[in-house]
Amino acid sequence: QAQLSESGGGLVQPGGSLRLSCAASVIAVANHNMGWFRQAPGKERDFVADIMPSGSHAYGVDSVKGRFTISRNNAKNTIYLQMNSLKPEDTGMYYCYAEGKGGRDCGQGTQVTVSA
Repeated sequence: QAQLSESGGGLVQPGGSLRLSCAASVIAVANHNMGWFRQAPGKERDFVADIMPSGSHAYGVDSVKGRFTISRNNAKNTIYLQMNSLKPEDTGMYYCYAEGKGGRDCGQGTQVTVSA
């Protein structure tokens, strides 16, 4: 079972940036489909982005396209989510996940709050 630890969340003003990190242990991020989803209070979970072992990636929420970038550092066994031009509607708990034979493992999440 993958051990995932997210960091980098916080309070930021609209238009600001944050970079989320997800450090993995037990698994190698290079060998697994990895990604991010988010959930705001009272709302459904949104798939944000994922990255494949090949390096290809996809973004699920139209509103983040062009603003968010998912990346991976194999040497640090970490994936990232660079978030620019943040909007209040980006507020929520962001979770990292890893997919493997046993299913999907998730981290504890990191809170992102976009507010003036």
